[in-house]
Amino acid sequence: MIRHPQILNRQHSSLLIVDVQQKINAVMLYREQVVNGIIRLVKGCRILGVPIFITEQYPQGLGHTEPEILAALAGEAPLQKMTFSCCGANGLVEKLQGRGVRQIVVTGIECHVCVQQTALDLLANGFQVHIPRDAVSSRKALDYEAALERLALAGAVPTTVETVLFELMERADTPEFKEVSKLIK
Repeated sequence: MIRHPQILNRQHSSLLIVDVQQKINAVMLYREQVVNGIIRLVKGCRILGVPIFITEQYPQGLGHTEPEILAALAGEAPLQKMTFSCCGANGLVEKLQGRGVRQIVVTGIECHVCVQQTALDLLANGFQVHIPRDAVSSRKALDYEAALERLALAGAVPTTVETVLFELMERADTPEFKEVSKLIK
């Protein structure tokens, strides 16, 4: 069977969590939805063996990643960056390429700044980018909507947390299905 090339394949996918830091997340729209969605994605990716990367933008000023996300990551250290695009984080693109990643699920904040610049740079570097609408946010609805529209026009795949998890699972007759499906309910 031939599968559509935009369907996520866990053998070639990765999750990227962009700058969900306490001080800035406090003023985001949908902040609880975003944190909960990212935690579900982290847990699902752990179960399915999908690599996870996380960044922090200028933590001295913006604080560190939300504690609930760090707890779900169980010790994964965020890459520090000063560039808005995560592609400027030391070695991130090389790490993705080295793992054979071709599809990246990009989550985090702010949708119209760091998420957008990261996604556009990843697209320019040949990656397929998936943006779960319920795992990204901005302070203002206009910025959030404009970013999602621009990213879709640029070739990013709009999606949701639940869609990502079901695509990564692919099948219902696996041991992982029961574990991951509990995250969705």
